Amino acid sequence: MRKYAYLVAMLGVACIAGMPALAAQTKGDKVAAPPAAADAPQLPGGASALSETHGDWTVNCQISGTNKVCSLSHQQFNKQSNQRLLAIELSSKTGEDATGTLALPFGLALARGVTLTIDDQKLDGSLAFNTCQVVGCLVPVAFDANVTPLLKNGTTLKIDAFAADTGQAVSFSIPLNGFGGALARTAELLSN
Repeated sequence: MRKYAYLVAMLGVACIAGMPALAAQTKGDKVAAPPAAADAPQLPGGASALSETHGDWTVNCQISGTNKVCSLSHQQFNKQSNQRLLAIELSSKTGEDATGTLALPFGLALARGVTLTIDDQKLDGSLAFNTCQVVGCLVPVAFDANVTPLLKNGTTLKIDAFAADTGQAVSFSIPLNGFGGALARTAELLSN
C-alpha cells in the first residue's frame, strides 16, 4: 500500500513539474512560445511612466494596458490660492505638428473665442471654445508644420480672450522656453 501511495505521489509531482510538456516535445510537437514582449509599448528603462522637465514644459508618458500615452504640457497657477489659471497639453507623433487642448479659467466670453499670437506674429483666425468642465473652459488647438517652427523658435505664446462680464480684453502668456525639446522628446517616446 505504501509503494502504491508513493507512486501516485511521484506521478502527481511529475505532472506538476511539466512532464507532459516534456513528453510532447520528445514526440516532435512544438510548444507555443509566449507572445513577444517586443510588441508591447515600452518606455526607457522598462518604466511604466515618466515625467521630464524641458524648460517651462513637462513631458509625461505612461503605459496604459497596450497603449502608450505621451504629451507635453505647461501649467500656470495663482501664487496665492494655488488654483490653476491655465494649462495647455499637446501631443505629436512626428515633432512637426501638435494637437491638443488649452484650458482657460471661467469668466471668459465663450462666444468670442480666443486668438493666438507667437511673439509678434498673430495666427490666422480665432479658436472656439469646445466646452467648460471642472478644469476650466477648453479650446481645441492644432499647430501644423507651418506653425510649429514659430513655437520652437519663439519666446511667448499669447492667448487673447474677452471677459464675459465687462467685454474687456484679457491676455494670457505661455513661455515657449523648452517647447522644441519637449515636442521632439514627446515624438521620440511615441515612436519607440
